[in-house]
Amino acid sequence: MELIRVENITKTYRVGEIEFPVLKGVSFSIQRGEMVAIVGSSGSGKSTLMNSLGCLDRPTSGEYWLDGREVGQLDRTQRALVRVAKLGFVFQNFNLLARTTAVNNVLMPLDYAPDHPGFALAHRRAVELLTRVGLNDRLGYVPSKMSGGQQQRVAIARSLINHPQVLLADEPTGNLDSKTGVEILRMFQELNAEGITIILVTHDPSVTACAHRMIRLEDGLVVEDVRNERQRILFSGHEPVGIGSPLSTASSDTGGDGHPVALAVPLRTKPREAAARRTSVTPAAILDVPAPRRLTRVAHWFPAPFRTAIGAVRRNKMRSALTTLGVVIGVAAVVAMVEISQGSRNSLMQTMATMGAHTLMVQSGAATSGGVNFGFGSEKTLTPGDADSIIRDCPAVQTAAPMVYTQGQVVRGNRNWVPMNIYGTSPPYLEVRDWTTLREGEMFTSRDVRSANKVCVIGETIARELFDDQSPLGQDLRIKNVSFRVVGVLSRKGANMMGVDQDDVILAPWTTIKYRISSTNAATDAAAATGSSGGKNKEVNTLSELYPEATSRYPAPSSTQAANTPQPVRFTNVDRIMVKARSAEIVEQAIAQITALLRDRHRIRDETDDDFNIRNNAEMMKAMGSMSSMMGTLLLIVALISLVVGGVGI
Repeated sequence: MELIRVENITKTYRVGEIEFPVLKGVSFSIQRGEMVAIVGSSGSGKSTLMNSLGCLDRPTSGEYWLDGREVGQLDRTQRALVRVAKLGFVFQNFNLLARTTAVNNVLMPLDYAPDHPGFALAHRRAVELLTRVGLNDRLGYVPSKMSGGQQQRVAIARSLINHPQVLLADEPTGNLDSKTGVEILRMFQELNAEGITIILVTHDPSVTACAHRMIRLEDGLVVEDVRNERQRILFSGHEPVGIGSPLSTASSDTGGDGHPVALAVPLRTKPREAAARRTSVTPAAILDVPAPRRLTRVAHWFPAPFRTAIGAVRRNKMRSALTTLGVVIGVAAVVAMVEISQGSRNSLMQTMATMGAHTLMVQSGAATSGGVNFGFGSEKTLTPGDADSIIRDCPAVQTAAPMVYTQGQVVRGNRNWVPMNIYGTSPPYLEVRDWTTLREGEMFTSRDVRSANKVCVIGETIARELFDDQSPLGQDLRIKNVSFRVVGVLSRKGANMMGVDQDDVILAPWTTIKYRISSTNAATDAAAATGSSGGKNKEVNTLSELYPEATSRYPAPSSTQAANTPQPVRFTNVDRIMVKARSAEIVEQAIAQITALLRDRHRIRDETDDDFNIRNNAEMMKAMGSMSSMMGTLLLIVALISLVVGGVGI
């Protein structure tokens, strides 16, 4: 029955623009169960033909039929599946894995088989094959501790692990001594007797004599295809004959033409036992051999790639340790960069949160005089009533607090300090700034605001500079010679993102700061606005006047002019209003509601610009968060590049 058929196959190699034809139209067929020797001198094309028959290469043209299927033009993946299912290879140089034991070398083809039988079954099969080729005492040996004949036996066992239909051997005895060569050829004949088709590529006539048939190649063409009528049989009841020894010795019979006749070369067993072995040891019987005791229990559950990887790690301990160290350093660098970027972002967000999460700052508009714009806050347009209306009429607003501010020296006993900020505000200010807890004491009340009581809450910096380790509660301090009683100490808040110490602050009722410290009541505001003779802002409680009174450059307005420009004598303004939205998601909605409310309260026409300005801290937080995320991504990319470079080096 025909197993292999090649029809006019050619193989041409191209180097640059030059073509080298190696096979020039080879045709023959091989029957199932034959043992065929392909012979020829070096350069005749026999190795190229072997590669084409073994699906290691694809012919340039022609047809190659294997077991009734045309396989000559299959792609790489399909050829690999054919090799695993139907073909076995015995290479001239053995091609064993140097640091892998004999058992694992034999098991290697099963790792690529689509129907892997399972580790326990595969291990039993490998042990049986190695025992069959006489290596039962070399199962755990690596190739470097085995002779050439033993390595060739391992290669033969490896080629049989998948029960191939065809066994291809390239110069199977080329690197062996004559005695070992006889043993290998005897083994091939035994396998052939069991039904495996064997193709031998050789230039040794002694090897050719052991085959059923000889195909000779010259210059890429079949020049001879003959059946060996005097096949040399290497298993029977006589002593072995060395391959390469003269065939005219007493241990061989030759015909008149000098060709060898059938020789009887025994196995070490009796003929009857050898025949029983040839008939009883079949691929099915191999599966019945029990696995050795040292087979680990967990090995059943690991796929072949994991077992291969674990074996490689165990064989190369130093290399594996260095590789692991490189991977650990690379991964640690990536994790560190991610954590650093995330930590810096969180730190930035926390620092910005100390300024007030989703906080809005409403400032009065910009005053203009003589073509000069004095900037936001210079126009007196915001009132405490605006703050009350924002709380009452804007659903997106959680709370709001009016603010006035001043500067001045603070004195306590023989100590003095100039705070960074002196704010006049109301109790909701702490809620706006997320400053809900005090280190000690309590916040002044709305009654203190209405009564303009001289009470204050100080930050930790003020407490440290003026009171040392003493408790400030109930103690007095003077702001511009106005005595204030300390009713609370704020908890520590630290510096903000601009580096300003937020604990260097004094909070007092805004009415007290405005009317007792700043001394800008309604009358003086009106006088300052009209520029009347009494309009100079005179500070109360001033101990001395160091500089002479300034003289106005412009004449005072007349009574008619004053009557034509009436001033809001009862108008009480604040410098700004701090507003806290209910959440960061509705900040824009809160801005829209505040804008609509203040335009209505200030009687601003549609075509007129706002007389106030709203600053959104959430926008700043979003911008800084975006910048932080971008820097984190950049650090991550740098770390990943380092990891890739390290991996390439490994």
